[in-house]
Amino acid sequence: MRKCFLGVDIGSLTTKVVLIDENGRQLARNTGRTGYSGRDVAARLASSLLAELSLDPQNVAYTVATGYGRITFPAEREMSEITCQARGVYHLFAGAETVIDIGGQDSKVIRLLPGGKVADFAMNDKCAAGTGRFLEVMAGALEVDVQDLGQLAAAAKGTCAISSICTVFAESEVVSHIAAGRTKPDIVAGVCLSVAARVAALTARTGLAPDVVFTGGVARNKGVAEALAEQLGTRLSIPVEPEITAALGAALFARDISLKNS
Repeated sequence: MRKCFLGVDIGSLTTKVVLIDENGRQLARNTGRTGYSGRDVAARLASSLLAELSLDPQNVAYTVATGYGRITFPAEREMSEITCQARGVYHLFAGAETVIDIGGQDSKVIRLLPGGKVADFAMNDKCAAGTGRFLEVMAGALEVDVQDLGQLAAAAKGTCAISSICTVFAESEVVSHIAAGRTKPDIVAGVCLSVAARVAALTARTGLAPDVVFTGGVARNKGVAEALAEQLGTRLSIPVEPEITAALGAALFARDISLKNS
């Protein structure tokens, strides 16, 4: 019987599932909004992947769950998102020394040891500043799609200062800039710089090794990526699918544990 291994990452805003084979090769992946029940979303996504591959649940030899909602999912094992993020990134970038991950409700910096083990990490999970949620709120104030922020930032001629740490006050600053007649691109550039500055500050707690990988859904935002690279003074490597690295790491752990126990 064909074996596969499932990694599930139930985040605050988005749920990700990844299936791999015994060689660690990615077979399929899917994402969906977490909504009220991340468990139900993850189960639906996993079932969809299996059907897509003409497999059934018996083909899944082992499952590891991670993320905020990991305890809700019926997996053989739960693992921290920090550990799974490190594993997934190391699989894609063997030379990675620092991981910067910006998710929906938190941002984190992870320092890696050789082999992809975690040396140290710092996390901002107390405030929306420097997260995907912050960008969603600012996009709402500007009446633009959050996915268009990167393109708007690229068209900026200047940068509007967004100095407030609090999301509510930052939104008020954005509204003030709109009232003052500043262009949307310039305001968005300020928003991206604000996120980058908050996240860059986390690196003071862990140190910053030069081989940096940027993950999380926000890594798709070119405005934030460019502002963050400038803030850190270093080049950023970004996975093709930056939001699924923790789920990939969970799937790799599932494979490793299953093969070890077999």
